[in-house]
Amino acid sequence: MRLGIPHIGNLYIPLKALFKRLEVDYIPPPVNTRRTLSLGVKYAPEGLCMPFKLTLGNFIEIAELGADTLIMPGSYGTCRLGYYARTQEKILNELGYDIEMVQLGVSEQKFLGMMKIFKRLANDAPWLKLLSAYGFCQKKINAMDRIEQLTQKVRAVEVRKGTANRIYRDALKAIDEADDSRTLNDIQKEYIERLNAVEKDPDAQPLIVGVTGEFFVVLEPFSNYDIENELGKLGVEVRRKTFISEWTKFSYFLNPLGINENERIHRAAQPYLKRDIGGDGWESVGEKVLHSNEYDGIVHLAPFTCMPEIIAQNIMPSTRENLPVLTILCDEQMTKTGVLTRLEAFVDLLKHKRMMNNKISHKVAVQGV
Repeated sequence: MRLGIPHIGNLYIPLKALFKRLEVDYIPPPVNTRRTLSLGVKYAPEGLCMPFKLTLGNFIEIAELGADTLIMPGSYGTCRLGYYARTQEKILNELGYDIEMVQLGVSEQKFLGMMKIFKRLANDAPWLKLLSAYGFCQKKINAMDRIEQLTQKVRAVEVRKGTANRIYRDALKAIDEADDSRTLNDIQKEYIERLNAVEKDPDAQPLIVGVTGEFFVVLEPFSNYDIENELGKLGVEVRRKTFISEWTKFSYFLNPLGINENERIHRAAQPYLKRDIGGDGWESVGEKVLHSNEYDGIVHLAPFTCMPEIIAQNIMPSTRENLPVLTILCDEQMTKTGVLTRLEAFVDLLKHKRMMNNKISHKVAVQGV
């Protein structure tokens, strides 16, 4: 068996560690490029979304490298993600690739369901070995996400633009190469210290912008022209709740307190959207409501034709929270120039809004005195 999974953000790094410990022949996915997207567009049925096209194109590239077993994350409900695996398997077989598609759909059995799939892929590896390998995989996920969250803060206030990004790239490489927990802990500590030591503008008061939307286009920089980095260049601090560590923690483990971030987001969305509509649409609405007092604005990323996010996009302007939202529809027709122009205009709007709010607050304070 030669195993492959599509490129989704930095997920390839912890999965590489997982399958190495399980002694599974794993092929790291090529980074998404214009060729990847072109392959997906060429062979995908008309009207399907960016995640389908990019993962299909990536699967073709992985199959070209010799993979015979492919893993596709699954879903349930009204999101079409639940149909991707079977559709993509049929397309790949028609193209002449002799592959088996394994759908990682674990909505009902959650953590146990995922472990059963990994156990089968690892030739029925012992449970102790499997859990140990997954534990190390999870530690890599946590380390990556903590360093990325700090990078998002530093990027907005650093004096020399690009410093945080260079440290972040070095950190990912070091995490990828780490073979044991002690080394991984040392790496995490070292790179957090390096990020904290970056020279920062003491007078900076960065705008706070939340990034929300469908998980693939949020996590995969190629699909959104690395929008978080571009916001950082504009002096904006990005806040994002969609991280691989949050997804695994809330999707697969019991929460002893009975409350988690997703539940709070769903409750916040209740006045406007009372049930799950598939994908991440419910979360997109709730993010705006729940964090309206923390953020200056929200960038809402949505694949073109994604029904859950289209519903969320239409609800967001109707909420009573006065928080500007910029929706960016991601597909192969999107251009970087267009995205940057819209981002710059949005940031200018947020700066003006904050300035006007500060003037009003100052006037009220003076009159109160």
